[in-house]
This record gives sequence, C-alpha cells and structure tokens, in this order.
Amino acid sequence: MPYAKAKDGTMLYYKDWGRGDPVVLMHGWPLTGDTFDDLGIKLVEAGKRCIIPDRRGFGRSDQPWDGYDYDTFADDVIAILEDAGINQPVALVGFSMGGGEVARLVSKQGKGRISAAVLASSVVPMVQQTDDYPDGVPQSQLQEITQQMTTDRAGFLKTFIKQFYGVGFVSQPVSDGVLDQAFLQANMAGARSTYAAAQAWATTDFRPDLKAFDGIPTLILHGTSDKNVPFEGTGKKVAEALPHAQLITYEGSPHGIFETDKKRFCQDVVNFLTQDSRGTTADQSASAIPLSAR
Repeated sequence: MPYAKAKDGTMLYYKDWGRGDPVVLMHGWPLTGDTFDDLGIKLVEAGKRCIIPDRRGFGRSDQPWDGYDYDTFADDVIAILEDAGINQPVALVGFSMGGGEVARLVSKQGKGRISAAVLASSVVPMVQQTDDYPDGVPQSQLQEITQQMTTDRAGFLKTFIKQFYGVGFVSQPVSDGVLDQAFLQANMAGARSTYAAAQAWATTDFRPDLKAFDGIPTLILHGTSDKNVPFEGTGKKVAEALPHAQLITYEGSPHGIFETDKKRFCQDVVNFLTQDSRGTTADQSASAIPLSAR
C-alpha cells in the first residue's frame, strides 16, 4: 500500500481500494484505518474508491513530535488525495476523532471539493465543557483521562476499549477477539501521538466549521448509550445546527458502532453514499430515527 508525504515530511500510510467516486474514511482515536476494512469492502462492492489513511502518529504512519492539530490533520488528508491523484469531489466519512477531520476539511475545501459528509460517533461540534458550551464533558473528567493515560497507558487502553464497545459485567456486544484487535491497533501509536491527539479532539471547537456544511449532504450516526462521546453533547447538537442533515440514532449502542452494529452501520453509510434519493432522505432533518424502526 502507498505512502504520501505531508508538508513537514511525515510519511502517511493509506489504503487505496477500488475504482469509482472517491470516499475518504478517517478513523477514530486511538485506532488505525483498519477500523474501516469492513465498510471499505462494502463501499468498493458498491462501486466506490476508498482511501483509508492511518493518521499521523498512528498505525503505519510516521510518529513525528509535532503536527497533532486539526489543521495539520486536514492538510495530511489533502496530501494523501494529491498522492493518489484524486482531483474530483470526495465524500468524507469520519468516526469519532475523524469527524473533526471531516469538519475541518469541509471548512477548508468547501462544497466544491466535498460531495458528502458522514459523522459517526463524532466529536463534532466539541467535547470539552466551556462557559458557552455547558453540554460538553467537564474538564475534570478530561484531566482524569490524561492522568490515567500517562500513569499506565496500556492499562488505560484495556479499560477504555471495553467502554468503547459497551462491554460490562453483563453486556458483551463484541468478542474478545475484537477487543484484542483494538488493543493491538491502539498500541501501534506512539505515546506522544496518543497524548497529543487526545488533547486535540478533547479541546478543539468545531462550531465555526459547521457553517461550511450548508449545501453538503450530511449523515449523522450515533449510539444513544455512547459514554466516550455522549450523543447529547455532540451528534444531537450537530443535527440541531444542520437542519438539512439526516440523523440516525442507534438505540442503546455504545461508541464503537462500526463493530457493535456492523451490518447496520455499513448499510446506512453505503445507502447514503450511493442512493440517488439522498437529497430526499436528507429532508428527514435532525430527527432521530431508531434503526429498529426503519
């Protein structure tokens, strides 16, 4: 698989699968582009070309000291598209932290370059609670996460990944193999990149970026029991800010819906990016549609 060179010389790994209209799939923290293998296969089978990067500092990409901010992340995606020879409009799919890259790319590139956007369990519009954003996560909780990471990163990741997939004393939505795979992916990242990227997704305010979504077909997917990026302060707020967007809630599902609800998740994204009636479905603006009722 190819590598692209970022502006600062960082080598960025990406998969380039299929032929057709391009779709860029941006993974969450602290995983890799392998997150999207199943969705990528389905999209290629539906006639799409999938570009699936490993974010700088994660997976098979280089681990530089600097560049863990959303302007740089967005520029990295542009560098990958240039390396892949893609000049036409692209659809963007961002999971969790990757949703921030979608928002920043939409803001930087506009609807002339972005054909559609999917925000899945996304950190948009922002995670951190502030005076003018009371629905966010309190700073004390974010500081506790940082302390746990820096004290025992491996131990933190084991616990984090269980919550990520909604695993508890009674519930086991995914297999031990899925948990092991996520742990291995997370440990491919460097300590510096893990900490710095967490700071980026926890503190970046994407509310100004949302203004650029006007006229861009947008799909919002979110689990109602997401404890990592709570729906009430993120997906619901994006739906309220973007009247043209389609919101689909996954009732009772945790953060990692690409695994816990794999079949439904893949079908929702494929349908949205391939249906001629996408403009019609987008008219179901900002209304939560439980999958069980579809």
